Amino acid sequence: MFKEYWRKLGPGLVTGAADDDPSGIATYSQAGARFGFGFLWMAVVTFPFMAIVQEMCARIGLVTGRGLAANIRTHYSRGVLYVCTLLLFVANIFNIGADLGAMAASVRLLAPRINFFVLVIGFAVVSLFLQLFVRYTNFARYLKYLTFSLFAYVIAGFMIDADWSSIFHKTILPSFHWSREYLFMICAVLGTTISPYLFFWQTGQEIEEKIAKGDVTIQERQDDVHPSTIRAMRTDVWSGMLLSNFVMFFIIMTSAVVLSSHGITNITTAADAAAALKPFAGQWTFLLFALGIIGTGLLAVPVLAGAASYALSETFRLRRHTFYEVLALSVLAGLLMNFINLDPIKALLYSAVLNGLIAPIILFLVVRISGNKTIMGNYVSGPATKTLGWIITIAMAIVGLAVLLSFFR
Repeated sequence: MFKEYWRKLGPGLVTGAADDDPSGIATYSQAGARFGFGFLWMAVVTFPFMAIVQEMCARIGLVTGRGLAANIRTHYSRGVLYVCTLLLFVANIFNIGADLGAMAASVRLLAPRINFFVLVIGFAVVSLFLQLFVRYTNFARYLKYLTFSLFAYVIAGFMIDADWSSIFHKTILPSFHWSREYLFMICAVLGTTISPYLFFWQTGQEIEEKIAKGDVTIQERQDDVHPSTIRAMRTDVWSGMLLSNFVMFFIIMTSAVVLSSHGITNITTAADAAAALKPFAGQWTFLLFALGIIGTGLLAVPVLAGAASYALSETFRLRRHTFYEVLALSVLAGLLMNFINLDPIKALLYSAVLNGLIAPIILFLVVRISGNKTIMGNYVSGPATKTLGWIITIAMAIVGLAVLLSFFR
């Protein structure tokens, strides 16, 4: 039974796991360190919204046989798509740079003598090699198995002495602090959890899976859609988003129990979180956090670069080989970010702002396309799905506006 279940998992599982990248780990650690258990409720609330959004994206890829950018380009304003795609590309470069730096910093926590820049270059080279020279089926399998690295945070959570009754209470009955800092953290967590690059990656990977099975043309992919295909996709997507939010919960919880209780409230990077845990939670918890950052970074960098490549290639109708050129450019640009003394926190902040501006626009188009019977035929999104889609679109619009306004106050 497990083998059958594992066989159904693929793009959705990888997408959910990639969402917990080093940038996300830093955000969740900061939330736990600064506000204790005050943000555990978000791991519960964001789960269905993440799953609904990614299911709509996967449905679009499966049913139309085209990526998200190609669908937007065909049915809506190209000008809007051009702006969103370019902003997404810039945001992803910031994220790639921050993630490469976080992986290098985590290795140096374990082996301080290794040069930071050598490590950054090494991780960039490994990532590019896997994406450019490994067959898709093998690469997809590599990403799928890398999702196990996320369980390091779950294990770490169970290794500390926690008050589970209080944790359960705060998760189910949260208390709110209507301060500017608290609201900004809500924006940061939402922006980190429901990110535009995941929308493009999800649709792109659904198509890659079809191509790997022999459905090379758009028509072949459109014809090869059945109710069982949609059911398998839903299992995959909801499993991936459940894993993502489950791990998010444990990162916030561990940071709250260990860091917040000891007065450590300022976490700036994922590596900072791992280092801060060591004196209070012990060597093993520290080790698990550090190894988790490396594993999730190796998973997330290809997803970030791939999402940017899918978006740019489909938006500007670039040739297939250009896809790999854009992918390489994304990683190399992210690598360069670590050599120009850019503050990693500023990089993540810029990325969050860009994502906050892009997300509601792309979400608006995703909900419209997935709910359009002319485009989706018999596989159009149902009323409940569309309603939840509009709710999260409005919420993300408010989040983007709040983040933008915070810079002018």
